Amino acid sequence: MLGMCRGRRKFLAASLALLFIPALTWLYLSVGSFQVKPLPLSPLEAQSSTPVGGAGERQALELRVRAVEEENRALRRELSRPPRSPSARLPSGGHRGNQNRTHSEEGTGDNEGQKAAAVGNSSDCVHQPAVDKCETIHVAIVCAGYNASRDVVTLVKSVLFHRRNPLHFHFITDSIAQQILSSLFHTWMVPAVRVDFYDADELKSEVSWIPNKHYSGIYGLMKLVLTKTLPSDLQRVIVLDTDITFATDIAELWAVFHKFKGQQVLGLVENQSDWYLGNLWKNHRPWPALGRGFNTGVILLLLDRLRKLRWEQMWRLTAERELMSMLSTSLADQDIFNAVIKQNPFLVHQLPCFWNVQLSDHTRSEKCYKDVSDLKVIHWNSPKKLRVKNKHVEFFRNLYLTFLEYDGNLLRRELFGCPSEADHNSENLQKTLSELDEDDPCYEFRRERFTVHRTHLYFLHYEYEPSSDSTDVTLVAQLSMDRLQMLEAICKHWEGPISLALYLSDAEAQQFLRYAQGSEVLMSRGNVGYHIVYKEGQFYPVNLLRNVAMRQVNTPYMFLSDIDFLPMYGLYEYLRFSFNKTLQQFFSFPCA
Repeated sequence: MLGMCRGRRKFLAASLALLFIPALTWLYLSVGSFQVKPLPLSPLEAQSSTPVGGAGERQALELRVRAVEEENRALRRELSRPPRSPSARLPSGGHRGNQNRTHSEEGTGDNEGQKAAAVGNSSDCVHQPAVDKCETIHVAIVCAGYNASRDVVTLVKSVLFHRRNPLHFHFITDSIAQQILSSLFHTWMVPAVRVDFYDADELKSEVSWIPNKHYSGIYGLMKLVLTKTLPSDLQRVIVLDTDITFATDIAELWAVFHKFKGQQVLGLVENQSDWYLGNLWKNHRPWPALGRGFNTGVILLLLDRLRKLRWEQMWRLTAERELMSMLSTSLADQDIFNAVIKQNPFLVHQLPCFWNVQLSDHTRSEKCYKDVSDLKVIHWNSPKKLRVKNKHVEFFRNLYLTFLEYDGNLLRRELFGCPSEADHNSENLQKTLSELDEDDPCYEFRRERFTVHRTHLYFLHYEYEPSSDSTDVTLVAQLSMDRLQMLEAICKHWEGPISLALYLSDAEAQQFLRYAQGSEVLMSRGNVGYHIVYKEGQFYPVNLLRNVAMRQVNTPYMFLSDIDFLPMYGLYEYLRFSFNKTLQQFFSFPCA
């Protein structure tokens, strides 16, 4: 690559020479009749004291110009040949990092072959892309529960913000996360994004026999069975934890698959703590690992090769053998992955550390990089999350908060030039909008009817146990940010289930989250469903909000109320008593 850059500088110098020398020649010849001191054309001529005549001087100058022109033609022919530098032999791809920075050992590139840096941190040389422009990138994520469903949205935003390729998300979820995420992506309507769900409950029997002390529980072991879970024709996939933030195009990571050699089937970053060295505290006894071991927050899986290697039997035999002495896992799937790699080091392709900068409690990530602009993936793999210790933690936190509060509506951008699957709902919507008359005074109102608002159901944890007598009733209301102070009062007046639709922006949703988590009244109530409908357009969609809240009612009856109304104390029990009495009278009424 460096040779190519030098060649470009030579070509530029030669081009300037081609323009400058003929102009100088014309000027010199045009003033030949004047008595001007001759220019020294060579060292030999400079040393000569014999005066040169006008005709001989002009002939010598013309010969020199022709020689220079011939040299320039030869230089252009040399530059037009294919490059012979070592960089030309790299697998189809340029190197591009965050802010046009990267490392030469990475061998990755984006789908537009942007500027790369093979020497130092910057360069003007360009490589061909390693990922086709319209190649679909597959991403697998295990997600279960209300909190994880909320966290994964920030990860998805960071991926969508930088991406230039079609994406296919594979979510291994429980029923709660599937309900939330399916509704969110359905209303998000991001072009060139496909989402599939896989029932984690059906996979529990595959890993439930493994004792696990990790806070992620049984879902922290689901990555072990991805070869069996994901479609059999899927050859490769990027596996991510939910607490990941991307600072670059995920296509760069996808391009690393081209670097796998031999029997390498796992792409992993070295663990950035001393956990597997066993010296964090007295009597610390970790699972076996190769050196510091590897972190499984970011994994590249070659599924087709793993299946040929009979991965299922490989990890099961290893886990059974180690559990005889270890009794349980401490870091869920990561312990088993490392034990397998310890026995089979040839399986792993070690990724540079910037693909998984780990902010764990005992992290040594500060030794992994020199400048934060080189980082590509940040992993908040501490139970304390944003409260970890690192000299650049403010930079990391600000990056995370940027995507946390980023307007997701802005990510609905088309990938031009890439054919996508036909979305009949989107096509019908576009057709309907095109048929509206823009000269109609009520055009904006009519158009608002067809606006699809992103909807995040059950933004907070929710628990509801249906009553046995089928007389339960849910209070239904909708509100915006300026009515947030009414929530505590309503919860005090109504002890039954509540379904609320909140019309908020992404930033306001995070303000509401902090407000709710800081309220003892709201946190003490598990039977309140908070459903975020994200702002879009200039009108307040009161009917939409009411319908969203009503659709999430799980009781036979509902009590529809404005957010400004406070129900009287005891109204919930009074309504249940009335419903029960009415039902008793109905069933006791004699038949004719």
